[in-house]
Amino acid sequence: MAADDRLEDDELARRLRDAHRRVRMLPAADKERSARRYLAICDLAKRDPERAAARLEVFLTALDELLPGPLDTPRDGENTLGD
Repeated sequence: MAADDRLEDDELARRLRDAHRRVRMLPAADKERSARRYLAICDLAKRDPERAAARLEVFLTALDELLPGPLDTPRDGENTLGD
């Protein structure tokens, strides 16, 4: 495996982790279907990373529509009331 391939795999893995985090945050009504779609993309990534990356991009866009707003959670001590 070439170094460039490794970088692309790392990027795909990072984006898959991001998608997983977003799916976990979905309301129950949307979570099951999105989880199945996410797992299909993960399975495809094992065989065809380029195609999986393209499908993941579309999936992340759809998740953005389901979960508008910031996705990060505050760290301990940040964004607390009474500061």
